[in-house]
Amino acid sequence: MTECKQNRGNAVLRNPLINHSAAFTQEERDRYGLRGLLPPAVTSMEDQVTRMRTILDRCPTSFDKFLILDSLHATDENLYFKLLIDHIDDYMPVVYTPTVGEVCQKFSHIYRHPRGAFISINDKGHVREIIENCPNEEVDVIVVTDGQRILGLGDLGVNGMGIPCGKLSLYTACAGIDPAKTLPVTIDVGTNTEAYRNDPLYLGLRQERVTGEAYDELIEEFMVEARRRWPNVLIQFEDFGNNHAFDLLDRYRDQCLCFNDDIQGTATVAVTGVYSALRVTGTETGGSDVFVYGRR
Repeated sequence: MTECKQNRGNAVLRNPLINHSAAFTQEERDRYGLRGLLPPAVTSMEDQVTRMRTILDRCPTSFDKFLILDSLHATDENLYFKLLIDHIDDYMPVVYTPTVGEVCQKFSHIYRHPRGAFISINDKGHVREIIENCPNEEVDVIVVTDGQRILGLGDLGVNGMGIPCGKLSLYTACAGIDPAKTLPVTIDVGTNTEAYRNDPLYLGLRQERVTGEAYDELIEEFMVEARRRWPNVLIQFEDFGNNHAFDLLDRYRDQCLCFNDDIQGTATVAVTGVYSALRVTGTETGGSDVFVYGRR
């Protein structure tokens, strides 16, 4: 538990990074000014997981389960990740694919809890301010998207933020990365999807996509400022359109720690699968036929 004067009483319960809800011991409740702010019983994390699973089991769809998990993520990260880690097979499809596709399409209609950083083309010249506004003292991993090619759903604009958020949840649940040291980022330069521009609830810029020099300058400003504040950060490019993805990778791969998941991550997993199959079958690459099956 972080020891500081401002983290007392409701400030503790409203901070998802340190909130343990009913799992706070009586000694912790006295120390952090929580006496009387929680039900009397001290429950274990395991009991809280059981309670959440009971709630989730009553949800009719995976999308409904996502809404519950998203609210939990915003209020109690300890319980959220305990639930994911202990039951990853059940909830990975909820916090990421396939459910995240529907989440992104409806992002502007279900948005409730601020998470991550949004940098728009109108923020050119102010990206340092945005990076400084981020509460993370340290960041090890940034997942950034411009929303142009989200899964197989096309240009979702700012609605694509669901992808960086979902992917970073998995990085914590599956790889143990400290969630306090992760940052989802969306670069909003507009969207070419007219339905979103005409949606009164759409949370992004209502304009066609900016390309060319202005786009490159915004990306450069983001890359410079992110590395200035967090020099050792890993930056993952996620779901950029092909017209930008390869250029960005070529431009920055030798300048900083970065990769493109759709280009390098997918290829790495595919090659790993082939080599694993060869090892299991005891065959060599030269004498094998490889069949690739998938979808766009």
